Parts: sequence; C-alpha cells; structure tokens
Amino acid sequence: MHARGRLAGAIMSITLLGGLGAAGLPGAATASEPAQNYLVFYKDGGRDAAQRAAEAAGATIQARDDKLGYLVVRASDPERIGADPSVVGVTLDRPIGKTADAPVAPRAKRAEPAAKRVRSAQGADPLSDRQWDMKMIGATPTGSYAKARGSHKVLVGVIDTGIDGNHPDIAPNFNRALSRNFVIDQPDDENGKPLDGPCEHAGCKDPADVDDDGHGTHVASTIGSPINGIGVSGVAPDVSLVNLRAGTDSGFFFLKPTMDALEYAADVGVDVVNMSFYVDPWTFNCANNPSDTNRESLEQRAILEGMRRAITYAHTRGVTLVSAIGNESLDLGKVKTDTSSPDFPKGSEKKRVIDNTCLNVPAELDGVISVSSVGPSGRKAPYSDYGVEQTDIAAPGGDLFDAGTDLKGASREILAAAPEHVLRARGLLFADGKPKTPSVVRDCQGGKCAYYQYLEGTSMAAPHVTGVAALIIGRFGKPGTGGLQMDPAQVERLLYATATPKGCPTPRTYRYSTGESQVCEGPTAKNGFFGHGLVNAARAATVTS
Repeated sequence: MHARGRLAGAIMSITLLGGLGAAGLPGAATASEPAQNYLVFYKDGGRDAAQRAAEAAGATIQARDDKLGYLVVRASDPERIGADPSVVGVTLDRPIGKTADAPVAPRAKRAEPAAKRVRSAQGADPLSDRQWDMKMIGATPTGSYAKARGSHKVLVGVIDTGIDGNHPDIAPNFNRALSRNFVIDQPDDENGKPLDGPCEHAGCKDPADVDDDGHGTHVASTIGSPINGIGVSGVAPDVSLVNLRAGTDSGFFFLKPTMDALEYAADVGVDVVNMSFYVDPWTFNCANNPSDTNRESLEQRAILEGMRRAITYAHTRGVTLVSAIGNESLDLGKVKTDTSSPDFPKGSEKKRVIDNTCLNVPAELDGVISVSSVGPSGRKAPYSDYGVEQTDIAAPGGDLFDAGTDLKGASREILAAAPEHVLRARGLLFADGKPKTPSVVRDCQGGKCAYYQYLEGTSMAAPHVTGVAALIIGRFGKPGTGGLQMDPAQVERLLYATATPKGCPTPRTYRYSTGESQVCEGPTAKNGFFGHGLVNAARAATVTS
C-alpha cells in the first residue's frame, strides 16, 4: 500500500508519494478566507487572459512558468479565477514547494562523481548473496555485470525523499554538483502538530545530499550502488545518481516541487528518472466528479494538467520516466471508490465514488513506464496495484508472504542502503551501532561501516526497471546535454523486448494466503499482473538495438 497514500513503494510506517499543502481544507471560499499562493494553469495561448482573470479576482501575480504554462498568484478566491474559460485548473502552492537552490544552466556540464570508483575483483559485493532480486533479473557477475554496468555519463535522477550522498555505498556514484532539493521542511502542520520535525539546517532546507526518511536512499541504492567491496551492488553500478528531492521528511509529494524536479531534470540532461511516489493529496485525481466540491475539482484538474505537462516536457527532452504503480492491491482499471483522499491536511479524507477516468499520477500518465511488484517466487505481490491498461512491466519488490522460494535465511524483502542517522532516530540501532532487528544489516569493511535495510513495495520494484533503463542508455545513448541522449520510446521498446515473458496464473483468479483474490487479465504479451514481463538486466546487457 502507499504509506499513508504517498510513497508508491515502501510498505512501512511512513508514506512518500505526494505533495505538501498549505492550511485550509478544500472547499468553498469564505469571506474571511486568507490570501494564499495558488498555481493557475492556463490553456495554450491563455496566459494573458488568465492573468487578467486573476487580477480581476483581486489576486496578485507572484511568478509564472512559461515552460509548463502556469501562474503563481496570491489570492483569496481561487474559484473565481478557475471559472474563467482560459483556466484549466487551480491548486494551492503549498509552502514546501520552492525553486531549485541554484539556477539551471541551459547546457550544464556533467559533473564527475565525487569519490573514486572501485571495482572488486569478484564483481559482486559482500551482501550480494542476500540480493535475490538481482539474481532474479540477471544483475550478477555472470549476468549483466559482465557485459554492462551503466556509465558515469548516464545521469539517473531519483525524485524521492532525498539521497544520503555520504553513504559509503552511494558516495562513489553520487553526483553532488547536479543534485537539488526542491522542498523546505515544515516542522508543524497548520494545526500545530508535528509534521516534518525540527529544522536541522538554516532556512529549514536540507542540503542536497541528505535523506531524513531513508526511502530515497534505498531506491537510489537499488539503482546504482557501486561494486566497491562493501554492502550491496545496484542494477547499474557505474551510473551517476542525481538527487531530485521533491518529497518531504513526512513523506508528502506535492505538485510544484514534483514539477520543479521534472523540469530541472529535463533542462540539465538527466537520462532516466525514478518516481516511487504519487502526487498528494489525492490518490485518484478526477477532473469532474460529482462527489467533489468545485474547489476540489479545480485542484485535481490542476494536478492532472500540471503533471501531464511536466511529464511531457521531460519526455520530449529525452528523459525516460519510470514509476511505481502503487501498493493498494487495486485493479486500477476497475476502481469504484476512494476512501484515502485527500490525505492532507490529516483527517480530511472522505469516501467518494470514482471511475476509470480518475487517475493515480504519475503512474497512469502517458509517457510513464509503470512497474508492478513480484516476490521471490515470481508471483505478483499481493499489495501491488495492477491492471491490464496500467501495468507496463514487473520487477522484484519483495513479498513477505511469498513462501515459494528458499532464500537461505535472507528476507523476502529488498535489501538496499539506509542512512545511519535515520536508523538511529527510529531506534533500530544500539548505541554501539549494532542493529536491534534483522530488518537492518550492518556491513563493515576496512574500518568503514555501512547500513542497509530490508523494505518491500512497488517503490522497491521501480528502481530495478530504472537501473535496466540506465544500462540500455549506457549502451546505446549518444552524447548530449548533461548525460547521454536516447529517445525514451527506444528505451521503452528495448525494456519490453528484453523482459522475460510472464503470463497470468492458472486459474486467472489468484488467491493469496490471506484469503484475498485478484484477477489477472490479458495475454502473456501484455497482462494486468506483469505487463510485458519481468525486467531482465542480463538480456538488456546483450540485446542489439
């Protein structure tokens, strides 16, 4: 499931997937409603008309983004602005969505990773025997590692809660120069209750090498932990990892920081982006739902339009986009009700009737490769969302209930890097650094210790696909702005062509040990559980274009 409806991947106490909001529940405007900042999306050619409509409603223009077609206005009556025919949608610009902490250079130079790369003689790392996921997709010394490991020229963006750029199993591949943080921590919510926690840095803005949650570090590690004689190895162990932080410490991913991250990725030449989240506060965004107020409909239309524009902007500039499909055990093509939205502010959730026109974003948007999750036996994980229209490809994401394979003591979840300070804050380490739980693993080599954590979810599945996409780009991409250049459509074609075909179970109604049943539809070539099949790094490392 989504952690509290945000992180599309990790099944844990926190959730990641969304955006942070300002004070005030969605609803009708009141005479005493204070002015707040809103994003106003206008139709093509409608910028001037939208600006006039905003000013007529008493709003002041704060900023604009001509690339994605929206204004930032300060207003107290967003519905009046939204009623103008030039306006597509209006949503709050929540206070954590800020601009990048450095200007974007039109043709940014690629920066070399900070630390020296080290290849171990055996071609795998000390904890590789616990990485059943890598064995499943052929990311091993006798598989893809022998043929393709990616390249430092391949820029892999991770839109998440951040990356611990100082982790020993991240640092050699961490691109500090291009990494950015697009959010500002908010210690308390609008009711004065703890949200992100105390500010650790000036201005409440974490440096671009910090992850106070752990989700983004885990994702980055699965993609590109180097083969360096410590811990684990990633799918593409020689790539450059770029932190594009759009998630808050509390796990929300709101619209503006997410759009900022995608726009920045496109402008600096990032090659492939991993998105293991959904955009808050709506699990499903409906353009015209009778169950919603006018204000709520305007907000959801803005999220749909804003994300479509950001995805299109990145995709047309050569960014391959990979997303976790979600963890609610739902057939996304047949969802009838939504009880988890809006998830911010806390307590504003309501039950509403929805249909297939209501979309989970970014997973259900055109141009995005949506990834379902499998366990060690290869069955679809029970938590993973699915759907014959929505599932593009499958990858290992973990399944604690999957008893079909002997892992010789390793967990049925995915092992990847974790920030030590996060583990300590959660009480998972003793004072001397030893783990208190088998879910945390410490590896010490040459006087240096690093930490790893087992997690499961579609958030853990997506980075396997992102890593294989990076291998493909490393082999066939051409020099371009920032990283390499390869048409995302070609990357997608090769991902599917090299996937291991995997048909629906027999019978198609699969019953899990919990008693839950899910129905798989579609042929082996493209079905609701596995899409085009199970991603395969070994085949991607040898395929001819």
